Amino acid sequence: MIEVTRLNGKKYWINPHQIESMEQNPDLTLTLLSGKKVVVTESPQEVVDKIVGYRKRIGGFNQEL
Repeated sequence: MIEVTRLNGKKYWINPHQIESMEQNPDLTLTLLSGKKVVVTESPQEVVDKIVGYRKRIGGFNQEL
């Protein structure tokens, strides 16, 4: 799970494998595979960095080499 911050300041944890797309307009909207949309305060690069960190922690990159 990665931690993101909703616009109201509350922390929220998302399974990064469920993120289908990200759209910035101007806030970042994450669209999940379920169709649910979550608007967060993080930048796209921050979310990508969190996903990369998460995948490193669980060893996800070892399987992609």
